[in-house]
Order: sequence, then structure tokens, then C-alpha cells
Amino acid sequence: MNGSRIAAVGHYQPAKVLTNEDLAGMVDTSDEWIMSRVGIRTRHIAGPDEPVDELAAHAAAKALAAAGLAPDDIDLVLVATSTAIDRSPNMAARVAARLGIPSPAAMDLNVVCAGFTHALATADHAVRAGGAARALVIGADKMSDVTDWADRTTCVLVGDGAGAAVVEASEEAGIGPVLWGSVPEMGHAVRIEGQPARFAQEGQSVYRWATTQLPAIARRACERAGLAPEDLAGVVLHQANLRIIEPLAEKLGAVNAVVARDVAESGNTSAASIPLALSKLVEQGRISTGDPVLLFGFGGNLSYAGQVVRCP
Repeated sequence: MNGSRIAAVGHYQPAKVLTNEDLAGMVDTSDEWIMSRVGIRTRHIAGPDEPVDELAAHAAAKALAAAGLAPDDIDLVLVATSTAIDRSPNMAARVAARLGIPSPAAMDLNVVCAGFTHALATADHAVRAGGAARALVIGADKMSDVTDWADRTTCVLVGDGAGAAVVEASEEAGIGPVLWGSVPEMGHAVRIEGQPARFAQEGQSVYRWATTQLPAIARRACERAGLAPEDLAGVVLHQANLRIIEPLAEKLGAVNAVVARDVAESGNTSAASIPLALSKLVEQGRISTGDPVLLFGFGGNLSYAGQVVRCP
């Protein structure tokens, strides 16, 4: 085996749905204001008894079932999250315990909104190097825990959820080379900090960076996979907001691709957004097995990571 592939995906969202009308009763906003600025209609919000690792475990269990695997088939668990309240045990170990995975390597990665694509690249590297046979890669965030619900500039954006992928060795590369990096001197543009921790961002700075700098980087990720943007069947960008997703996708030039717009229904779920949106596209049959799909995460730390994968 000289490659790795995504064998299956799964996702999970809490049952509670928060609408724009609900938010209008909490802060000075309206459905028209929210839709015109970020294109979000609804978002799912976890309850106080639904921690990050529970969201992650639900999504992971669905991915395992879709792959036809048992917990003891997994020897590496990676959880991308920036909203874990406790430092130890980490979310990966807690997910492994919930699922009954017997003795995996278990690590968390905090790269905020680009976390899942970083974790996917890490799993790909581990599998191809022989360090793992099968990995569970999960993006899970409970943004409602770090949101100031009196701040209309941020509370209208966020949602909670999780998405997961099973990565395993394959004869051909089903996960393309990653292109990743960051702009660390601009890390202040997206923050989750303080006591209690709160999400804040410099919206215009993030928008300018995402729409002017990232299209060329996303095209380079395609080049690393030996594809042109017009060869893509799907594009799953970090679901930040539609004002970023749509111009970025247009400038990328993926004219034949289905572009994920799950942000409209789910809000910005940070590290969960890419696997959540990918799993929904697969579930809905909008992309087919073997289709080339660009996954491209960006955001916190002004980090980015993208790779072309073959649809499971």
C-alpha cells in the first residue's frame, strides 16, 4: 500500500435548532440582516449535557458503521477541536472510550476552522508511513460554549456539530498532498480567548484575506493533486459564511463542481464544518464514489490546509 483513502464519512448535529427569528428575540438583529450579511438561516445548538466528545462520538460511530468496521479496527483517533473545556483527558481519548476503541493513539489538534483538513493530512501521513492502519478523523466543535450571545456580530454565525471520516491504507492515493500554512502575525484576526473563553474576530480582515489570498492557494492544492479546478466534482470549503464561500468558489474556477453551502442550515461549526458538509453531500447523493473533491479549511490563526480527496 502506498496511499490512503477515506473509506466512509458520518456526521451529527444536536436536535435543537436556533432560527434567525429566535435570535431576533435575543439581540438587535433580524432575518433580513443575517441573511444579507452571512447567508445563514438556522444553526444547531447543543445543550449543557452534550459535550464536544459526545458530538464527536456520534459522528464517528456513523462513519464506522458506514465503513463496516468495528471499534477495534481503529488504531489512531484524531479530533480537531478548539472548544474542549478540559485539557485532559483529551477529546480523542474520550471519544475512544465512548466507542470502546481498545488501545489507539489518541490526539487532539487545535487549528480552529482549518482543524479537520490538518487532521486529515496527519492521518494520511501516519497511514502511509505505516504508523497506523486505520484512523478515525473527527472535526467537532461546540461553538455555543464560547459565544457571547449578546454580541450580534458573532452569535448569528455559530453552530454546533461534528463530522468524521475513516481513513485507511489503499493501493492508490485517495487523499492528495496537503497544502498548508498560516499567517501567524495575523493570528489576532480570529480569537477564542479569555476567561471565560469567547469567540471574536475582525470580520473585514478575515473577509479580505479569504477572498483575495485563498483562491490562489486553493488552486495550488489542486495542482498538487495533478488536477485543474474544472476537473473537480465537488468543493467543500470551510463553512464560514456565504459571503466568503461564494466568491472564493467563483475565483477558484471549479465550474463543474457542486459547492457545499451547508452553512445556510448549520452555521459556522468551525472544525466540524468541512466533514459535516462533505458527509451531507455524500448522504444526499450529490457527489459519487471516486469523485475528486477539494476540501479546504481556513480561519483561526489565519491558518489554511487543503487537499483533493476521492469521494468514499
